[in-house]
Amino acid sequence: MNIADKVIYISGDTEDIPEMRALKNIDIAFVCMNLPYTMSIEQASDAVLEFQPKIVYPFHFRGQGGFADVEKFKSVINSTNKDIEVRLRNWYTEN
Repeated sequence: MNIADKVIYISGDTEDIPEMRALKNIDIAFVCMNLPYTMSIEQASDAVLEFQPKIVYPFHFRGQGGFADVEKFKSVINSTNKDIEVRLRNWYTEN
């Protein structure tokens, strides 16, 4: 998706697919990690490190076993590529 001068990618419910890894020049990416429906933290971080967006937001990370460890996702990304800005947000309301 292009908005103004930004290229935005929203993964939706997907696995670690070659089409995602082949993306180029992504300014902002929204990447899901929600087992068993989408990607594990390892798959999501590996894919992000492949296509290297400037900014990435992990989202859709609540699964059957609770929440995915988004701090671990951020750590994996930034231990390999400090140029990718990982932004963590609280997407879920407290009940």
